[in-house]
Amino acid sequence: MNPLPPQSPPAPHRPGRRPASRILAVAAGLATVGALVAALPANATQDRHHGGKDRHTVDVQLLSFNDFHGNLEPPAGSSGQVTENLPDGTTRKVDAGGVEYLATSLRTARKSHPYSVTAAAGDLIGASPLLSGLFHDEPTVEAMNKLDLDVTSVGNHEFDEGATELARMQNGGCHPKDGCFEDGKKFKGADYPYLAANVTNEKTGKPILAPYWVWKHNGVKIGFIGVTLEGTPDIVSAEGVKGLKFHDEIETVNKYAKILDKQGVKSIVTLIHEGGVPASGSYNYDCDSPSGGAGISGPIVDIAKGISPKVDALVTGHTHNAYVCTIPDPSGKPRLVTSASSYGKLYTDTTLTYDRRTKDIVRTSVKSANHVVSRTQPKAADMTALIGRWNKMAAPVAGRPVGYISADIPGRGAETPEAPLGDLIADAQLAHAKTLDPKTSLALMNPGGVRSDLVYKASGSEGDGVVTYGEGFTVQPFSNTVNLADLTGAQVIAALQQQVSGSNEASPKILQPSAGLTYTLDMTKTGAARVVVDSIKLNGAAIDPAATYRVAMNSFLAGGGDGFAALGQGKNPLVGDDDLKALNDYLTANSSATSPIAPPKADRITVVK
Repeated sequence: MNPLPPQSPPAPHRPGRRPASRILAVAAGLATVGALVAALPANATQDRHHGGKDRHTVDVQLLSFNDFHGNLEPPAGSSGQVTENLPDGTTRKVDAGGVEYLATSLRTARKSHPYSVTAAAGDLIGASPLLSGLFHDEPTVEAMNKLDLDVTSVGNHEFDEGATELARMQNGGCHPKDGCFEDGKKFKGADYPYLAANVTNEKTGKPILAPYWVWKHNGVKIGFIGVTLEGTPDIVSAEGVKGLKFHDEIETVNKYAKILDKQGVKSIVTLIHEGGVPASGSYNYDCDSPSGGAGISGPIVDIAKGISPKVDALVTGHTHNAYVCTIPDPSGKPRLVTSASSYGKLYTDTTLTYDRRTKDIVRTSVKSANHVVSRTQPKAADMTALIGRWNKMAAPVAGRPVGYISADIPGRGAETPEAPLGDLIADAQLAHAKTLDPKTSLALMNPGGVRSDLVYKASGSEGDGVVTYGEGFTVQPFSNTVNLADLTGAQVIAALQQQVSGSNEASPKILQPSAGLTYTLDMTKTGAARVVVDSIKLNGAAIDPAATYRVAMNSFLAGGGDGFAALGQGKNPLVGDDDLKALNDYLTANSSATSPIAPPKADRITVVK
């Protein structure tokens, strides 16, 4: 697959859009990326200094979200909840999310705001539930068009199907293999530009999509620079990033901030698909207590401190966390950094006070907060119709029962390093691998590949405890294969150590083990020492560094993904069926309506804190 040449963003305006705040300037001709084409609609409203501090300022509303991942319907179980801090010091879980409610929230928020722009920070598509994923995320792009998204950065999951497919998401056209999904309808692509400033074609050195975009309204100009994390190749299949080069986030943003500044765009927002980890999981936690940015850690902290002061705010993503923080820029001046959790459960409402004299944002006047996308508000009728239309096409596949469970089996929503659903998936892959090679000893599953929970309560008419094909697809949407390889005991030990060292030391990625593999993880230590090597056992026997073990894993791990280089060193490879089929086959073979599967105890890893 060869990446397509740089693409121009979509046309500035379509009938029926919000004419006062649609695309009014785009980056045109990336070979001469400095050129901007600006267009101002003829019916633009008269200037209003709404909420401004004086006649020279105007308040611009920036609405933002991130990591939607095709969750058109409300996410199930803990994946569809946010934690809220209450005034009495306690917390509560709040059901949230679903595009019907997200559209209502954003449309309500925009009322009485003549200057409003909506932006996102990547992973809008990819790792999606069946309703979107079955149709290569065309339903999600259609929904984003309807809710008037103005601009987004790419994230790592925008590359799940490669650069050619990403270009189709931007420009439209029917899928090259599956064709058009609706008779007489051709996929139109995104009305909003995807920004990929730090992703270039290896051969040409040019960005594969627009690096920046400028929003204009009544003389107010705000530039948006979009980047994904430089480490995207480490967490996406090799085929998905073939022919692409990913560049340093700080260097890229600073480069384009200078370009925008030279063109008179002094107000700049960066959309960056990289994030942080707040000290609390509550969406309304004050991460600026006791001082600015004191309550957040992770990659975004150093990135924010290195990005040019020319940038006035950072909208972030990737970690699926919620925060509104101020982190000092290189000049020591506080700067806003936000993230709105994931799956459309929250949106961030930020007020940017724009000074017409300086054409810059008055940093001291920037205000921001995350808001819950509540399911108690009315649904957006157009989104309900969209979901119904695509559900009708998906129904023959989605509703087919594949197994039965006796209770919720937490996966993405598990609060422990080892998730019950992760263990179940590993057991399923081991069972599938043994049908290919009975000598297979163990299976390992990457935690990021477990995208949701299996929920006992019925999602439709299938009945409580019934697992449908669609629910299984939501858990494992990547179409990875189950691969087998010979690894030495030393390589198995090294892989376990790589969970908590190297690129995974700051944010550990704990592999989900199949039954029989046990060990102790001592989190009071640092780096590879966290894995207590003497405790690693397989079916009660210590792992022999010199022995050879047949290991099952998905194709992503078999390629050394997620920083597990040791797993990519296997010998005598064998490729099995896709991982979703392995899970479905396991559920079908090991459960029934009268004998459902109980949640695994998740006691294979002993964690010392």
